[in-house]
Amino acid sequence: MPEAPETPRKRTAYIALGSNLGDRIGWIEKACNEMDARGIKVKRTSSLWETEPMYVLDQDRFVNGACEVETTMEPLELLDALQDIENKLGRKKVIDKGPRNIDLDILLYDNLQVNHERLKIPHIGIPEREFVLRPLAELIPDKPIDPNRPWRLTADYLDALPPSKTPLTTMTPLSSHHPPIQALNPSRKTHVMAILNMTPDSFSDGGQNLPLPPDSISENTSSAGSPNTITNGTAIDSTTTDPSTALHHTITTLLDAGASMIDIGGQSTAPGTPEVPLAEELARVIPAIRLIRTRFPTNTTTTTTDTTITTTTSRPVLISVDTYRAAVASAAIAAGADIVNDVSGGSMDPAMLATVARLGATVCLMHMRGTPATMAGLAAYPAAEGGLIGGIARELVQRVRAAEEAGVRRWRIVLDPGLGFAKVGRQNVDVLRHLEELRAWPGLQGLPWLVGSSRKSFVGRVTGVPTPKERIWGTAATVAAAVQGGADVVRVHDVKEMAQVVAMADAIWRY
Repeated sequence: MPEAPETPRKRTAYIALGSNLGDRIGWIEKACNEMDARGIKVKRTSSLWETEPMYVLDQDRFVNGACEVETTMEPLELLDALQDIENKLGRKKVIDKGPRNIDLDILLYDNLQVNHERLKIPHIGIPEREFVLRPLAELIPDKPIDPNRPWRLTADYLDALPPSKTPLTTMTPLSSHHPPIQALNPSRKTHVMAILNMTPDSFSDGGQNLPLPPDSISENTSSAGSPNTITNGTAIDSTTTDPSTALHHTITTLLDAGASMIDIGGQSTAPGTPEVPLAEELARVIPAIRLIRTRFPTNTTTTTTDTTITTTTSRPVLISVDTYRAAVASAAIAAGADIVNDVSGGSMDPAMLATVARLGATVCLMHMRGTPATMAGLAAYPAAEGGLIGGIARELVQRVRAAEEAGVRRWRIVLDPGLGFAKVGRQNVDVLRHLEELRAWPGLQGLPWLVGSSRKSFVGRVTGVPTPKERIWGTAATVAAAVQGGADVVRVHDVKEMAQVVAMADAIWRY
């Protein structure tokens, strides 16, 4: 009997990723997708870091990262594949260490040493380059780089470097029409995310926004017989304005007030709220997303007819979809949404994380236990298990790991501590007090944070204000605390007021 062919051995390698031309993050993502397509499985990625150029200084800033891959290719075969990917993506090497749209280097390959005229492993530049060591240390802080010096770990090499004149910052892309979040940049501006609930039963503003019919993108502006509505403090007379025009007015008001993101939800997550059918959630959010993308285009366009020339001015809007259903996330991204905001951290729908990975979208993973119906009874955080902050941090590390295992790139992850979700009363105040500790937790470092405290019940309990819409002043204090603690995004109902709070808080704490 002939022997069965030997199964190729799977090896683990670490690849450096770099770009400083054009859509830098886009090129790196294309390279990772190309590796996956060729059987070089990208298992984990570091954050992406913006860095000053090294060696050749007269060039643009780089975006650098690293990834852990699984491959059956031998080292030189892997090198050939990576160089072929560079060529396919149009890399032209004009000068050594000069500008390039994509740069892929093998840093480590199992525990092997390679000394070939084309390839040196471990890569000879690792010890002196912070832009290599910092992303590599995210992936393998406790792994030795040099097999001949197993006592010296990746983190040790990083710690031995002199302080950088320009501290590195991570980069989290939001969309192709908006700059990424730089979560470690001390002078970054805080995003104001406006809440747009297309639901009749949200705890604070349910029923304020009229549902849109599927054909609501038309320019029709007459709709008789509808009741008046108030959307985020802006009165709309719906007896003379159809829902699409009312929503257009609302979005304009939110943007003028200072919002840079719109978070659209079609399913209330208030305790005890029944889950709506999938078709109903889709019917609530998808027409709204399409309308925003039509009325607020990302590019300036000019339309010419025989008699008129119409110019539509670009006003880029970041759209987030607030859902824990993979099918809604997929449809929303297809309709024009940029971000998936999942209150369950990808735990309520087993398909969510894999869907987000396939879509290549940025996802916000919120901390929650159980479901909205059960979370209030799951707010115990024993001191023996790290207490409140330790419990939140450990469980978010697990959600980040689950996202990475599903194929989500680390640079596409935003975190949310989940105020009001499996936290009761003053536990929420404690989270705000310790947000900086959460940001620095091992496994969560460098990731951006979204904080949603707006009008929540703990604000009412502390201030003695029972009506959610009247909790503006209490909410303002929580928003200021979130900025001080390092939040990158605050999710709010009262955009005009909170945008002013954010502007002042940024002036105090972001410099």
